[in-house]
Amino acid sequence: MRAFAVREQAPIEAAPLVREARALPSPGAGEVLVRVTACGICRTDLHVVEGDLPLVTVPLVPGHQIVGTVERVGTMRGGRPRFRAGARIGAAWLRATCGACAYCASGRENLCERARFTGWHADGGFADYAVVPEAFAYALPDTLGDAEAAPLLCAGIIGYRALRLSGVAGDARGGRGTGGRLGIYGFGSSASVTIQVARARGSDVFVCTREPSHRELARALGASWVGATTDAMPEPVDGAIIFAPAGELVPIALRSLARGGTLALAGIHMSRIPPLEYADLFNEKRIVTVTANTRADGEELLAEAARIPIRPAVTTFPLEEANGALLALKRGAFAGSGVLLP
Repeated sequence: MRAFAVREQAPIEAAPLVREARALPSPGAGEVLVRVTACGICRTDLHVVEGDLPLVTVPLVPGHQIVGTVERVGTMRGGRPRFRAGARIGAAWLRATCGACAYCASGRENLCERARFTGWHADGGFADYAVVPEAFAYALPDTLGDAEAAPLLCAGIIGYRALRLSGVAGDARGGRGTGGRLGIYGFGSSASVTIQVARARGSDVFVCTREPSHRELARALGASWVGATTDAMPEPVDGAIIFAPAGELVPIALRSLARGGTLALAGIHMSRIPPLEYADLFNEKRIVTVTANTRADGEELLAEAARIPIRPAVTTFPLEEANGALLALKRGAFAGSGVLLP
């Protein structure tokens, strides 16, 4: 099979992903072998390839927004398998947890200190086939094609969790939501899904983003106001999310918050945050970070995506262009989500 792996981290301009011919992997106990039909590209993949995140497995096949078909089922640990050969499933960033620590026992498995992640601790979906732990895979709604479903498996889930932590737009578990004003900084894959959830729940959304094509997409998806990255929003927002990995946006976003508002930082990596003035945090404003996701986040997002329905804006690339696709992501060359198609 084909796989695109990184052995030495380098700027994506140097094309560090190397095409390899590999034997078909075998699923172990509790795992399934998946024939990959689509794999979303994510800024986290770029962080892993370029060195913002350390390589913990070498060589490593990135990719953690995997859609595919079960080819073979490994030995199950008691009971019947969740998925049988031929089932269409998805795999996301969260790959495994210990299941026994205080975080796992309290519904916060995203904070498990022994968590493992797809495309970082183990090979991901920049390949023809991938091995996926069955317990951390998702059944996918029939309302979404493979390329549309892929971005939901990280961009969507992380945006969904960030929206909840921002305190805006209610919660799927509590009904349609209470609306409110949401501010978004950066309008890539996650933001383009998150705005659809927020708008479906009755929220007004203000967007600040760098690329003109991203601003156009924000308007098309229902943003009430759109501006450049550092523009002042027209009125205070009840909550805000920074999707861009730019620490310098934190004080700017804090100034956009209404009293008691929450700023959620949605990236796994962010550049240096400048010193903050206490006045920008005063009036009970809060900053929270988004760390991975729980399986419950994924199940809720997929169910809500089918109800709304969410329609990700997708640009596709052949698997052979994995380096070029990540370079296009880095340069902001497409709006919405990028997806590799083996």
